[in-house]
Amino acid sequence: MRQEREVGAPPIEARAHRLLDEVAAELAAIPQPVATYRLQLHKGFGFRDATDVVPYLAELGITDLYTSPVMKAAPGSVHGYDVQDHQQLNPEIGSAPELDALSSAAREHGLGYVLDIVPNHMGVGSGNSLWLDLLENGPSARAARFFDVEWHPVKEELADKILIPVLGDRYGAVLERGELQVKLVNGALQVHYYDHVFPVSPRSYGQVLSHRLDELEKKLPGGDPSLDELKSIVTAVSNLPSRHEQDPEKREERRREKEVVKRRVAALCATDPRIREHLEENVAIFNGKPGDPRSFDLLDRLLSAQVYRLAHWRVSSEEINYRRFFDINSLAAIRVEDPVVFEEAHRLPLRLLAEGKITGFRVDHPDGLAYPSRYFRLLQDAHILQRAQAAAERRGERWDELEPAVRAELSRQARERGGASPLFKPVYVVAEKILGGNERLPDTWAVRGTTGYDFLNQVNGLFVDPAAREMMNRIYARYIGGAIDFEELVYQKKKLVLYTAMAAEMNLLARQLNRISEANRWTRDFTLYSLRTALIEVIA
Repeated sequence: MRQEREVGAPPIEARAHRLLDEVAAELAAIPQPVATYRLQLHKGFGFRDATDVVPYLAELGITDLYTSPVMKAAPGSVHGYDVQDHQQLNPEIGSAPELDALSSAAREHGLGYVLDIVPNHMGVGSGNSLWLDLLENGPSARAARFFDVEWHPVKEELADKILIPVLGDRYGAVLERGELQVKLVNGALQVHYYDHVFPVSPRSYGQVLSHRLDELEKKLPGGDPSLDELKSIVTAVSNLPSRHEQDPEKREERRREKEVVKRRVAALCATDPRIREHLEENVAIFNGKPGDPRSFDLLDRLLSAQVYRLAHWRVSSEEINYRRFFDINSLAAIRVEDPVVFEEAHRLPLRLLAEGKITGFRVDHPDGLAYPSRYFRLLQDAHILQRAQAAAERRGERWDELEPAVRAELSRQARERGGASPLFKPVYVVAEKILGGNERLPDTWAVRGTTGYDFLNQVNGLFVDPAAREMMNRIYARYIGGAIDFEELVYQKKKLVLYTAMAAEMNLLARQLNRISEANRWTRDFTLYSLRTALIEVIA
């Protein structure tokens, strides 16, 4: 029998405890920010520009540089909070060597580097491969776990679909003006609407590829290899697993075979101009002719077969069925509570932290997360485990053997010591949290505090003379022609937002509450409308 450890070696639990003590000491030695200076990075002010101002910032007496997000954002983004790829730096603000230079300059001038990260949402669009995967493959997409989509909303026509409210007019008007166009690009079918690009579901390729196939058969001789290849491709797409498929093997089969289909179509078009011209003519037919409404029937049928439902932008407030950042349709919330999503969204910033290129995080909008406390714990533990692994490997110890014991020790300390543990919040993390009135930051959040909105509010109060309140109230009341009950005003405006801008979210919440009420005979008589009204009253 293999010995678990050499004779005389300390128990693995003791080694894990000692390892975590070492990590705690390392992290405790890192200086904490006292004063930060924020730099907004964008195309016109990138890593190089930030590096140039580091000496000046150091002369100001700050302790830490603080920048906006650095991961790849939507093209032309001036803020960086619309991240489209968590695995890449934003090429518009610079390269990895340029970020290294910025980090080195900060370190040489005695400055830390706090990085803004965005765990709550992503920018959608053609630059977001996860979003395109979702639109192409629906519930069977690998990316389906990343986004919060209500696949069975109140409106039956949206079942297993995603509402995409980007059209400038009603769908029928946009369609029959020819503003929606199908294109065949490198073997892949796409739907274009001005700058928007949407993938076509692979199983619906047959609608375009097999159109007028009988005419092509008359033109080409029997047994023609290109004709046989086209027919084979049509058969292949019809046999692809459904977008509703949840079996891992079937989902992988769909992912693999749909890409094979695209390569086959591209190769066929590249090698046989007869097939290419035939398919280009099909695409032109599907795109219809303005002034002839019936000519758009084929395109309408193709669009109806997609995972997404294109709609007028005004529809979003009532029917959108994916979680957003507030009511911004172009920012789709992600399910960072899922360990796979968390790991992918944080791989790059955690690597930068482990390499010492940054020294802390500012976390954007944690209130939008499903479980903020759990998120901050995951973030802290992720870096603690990085350091523990590095320390173990320096000693020549096997991390795969130590890791379970280290994780168990971390959990034990969190459970038994809570905030008193030196490993509760050793990494400098601050939360973008607006504290209202007497609200306190939750003790369960493993953070050093907020980004300072509450402090700024107190500072602003120094410039307000409370003795002038009554006079200002009288002046304002005279100006608007009456007095206002501020609490009533806030209550009514909250309800206005919930009934209008966030009506879709309230519909989805009411539907979920209805599922709960239907499970009990004492509550099943509550109507969907009454539950929705009650929810709005509670929130407001």
